[in-house]
Amino acid sequence: MSNAMMLELFGYLGSFLVLVSMLMTSVVRLRVINLIGSAIFSTYAILIRSYPTALLNGCLVCVNLYHLLKLRRKSYEIHPLGVGEGFTAWFVAKYRHDIERYFPALTPEGAQAAEGWAVFYDNRAAGLLLGRRDGGRFDAILDYTSPDFRDSSVGTFLYAQLPALGISELSCPGGSPEHAQYLEKMGFVPQGDGRYAKRLAGQ
Repeated sequence: MSNAMMLELFGYLGSFLVLVSMLMTSVVRLRVINLIGSAIFSTYAILIRSYPTALLNGCLVCVNLYHLLKLRRKSYEIHPLGVGEGFTAWFVAKYRHDIERYFPALTPEGAQAAEGWAVFYDNRAAGLLLGRRDGGRFDAILDYTSPDFRDSSVGTFLYAQLPALGISELSCPGGSPEHAQYLEKMGFVPQGDGRYAKRLAGQ
């Protein structure tokens, strides 16, 4: 393969990654893949001496870096939810189809009969934990993060707050295989009944 052909394929790779990034539902993945694609395409543009294209993609690299750093410094807030909260019904309805993918057994009636906490970022609903408290244990029926915030940071924040609220152990349903994988990544241990449990730090 000639050097010219390899260089052209390098440019196509950058274009492909930028295109793929537009298909991501996670903002973090979108930014990371777009950053890599823009960096590759900017390098390609420099090599073929297309400096305006290189400048444009170099600026995109900077924009993506800025937003990724901003996302790493997310400032979340947690708010308690009582049984029958209107916000719970709104949130579950808004993300109903996505929630059904991960928690097929959850019903709107079950969600409305539960209590828990909502996590917000810049007044945007980022996540929801619903279930029942039993002393220092919280048995969740829903532990859900909206697609824009699906980088584990919501869970990390939420689980760190629960000990101060009197929760020493969190039990969650495995739901779908994808959610079970997420729970294991976050330190939950399978209980043999389709549920996962985690002892929370600070208790």
